[in-house]
Amino acid sequence: MNVQKKIRLPKWLEMFLVMMKIGAFTFGGGWSIIAQMQRDFVEKRGWLSEQDLVDQASIGRSLPGIMIVNTVAIFGYHMGGVAYGILAAVALTMPAFLVMTVVTICYSAVRDNVWIAKAMVGVRASVVPIILSACITLKKSSIQDWMGWAIAAVALCLFLFTNINNILIIVLGAVAGLLIRGGKEKRHDLS
Repeated sequence: MNVQKKIRLPKWLEMFLVMMKIGAFTFGGGWSIIAQMQRDFVEKRGWLSEQDLVDQASIGRSLPGIMIVNTVAIFGYHMGGVAYGILAAVALTMPAFLVMTVVTICYSAVRDNVWIAKAMVGVRASVVPIILSACITLKKSSIQDWMGWAIAAVALCLFLFTNINNILIIVLGAVAGLLIRGGKEKRHDLS
């Protein structure tokens, strides 16, 4: 009888290894990493709900610094406190740090390489559908009614047609949400 026993890793180690894998094999920046987190943490492992991921990404985007590092630190904190937050950020950034160290050392040999330039065209193009997929999936928990669509449309117009800072757009979205949802809560409490 050949029954294989599944080895159960400690939660911190499993999170560290998954974050390193995401950091090593996800190209295209923060939003493509959010798409991978959605697949690994929401769908596969059930560590987060879609709403939690959207909230964490929104907070991470609103804070100063690198959006995805902020987001994974918040995720790690959600998983197990400050130590997990630090561990998640280190695990995600370690592969990129190591690759950038090697690329920096070998930059002169790599910078004019035609094959690398051609490969990067394909990598950039293949990232677009991954990012769009994350947007479509996360839209379900981010935009739930016509008011959400209205706030999103106004935010998009402000982003595309003005020079308003992204942080101010996010703050305005939060204020709009508070005013709209806060008003509904007050009316509901009075009835």
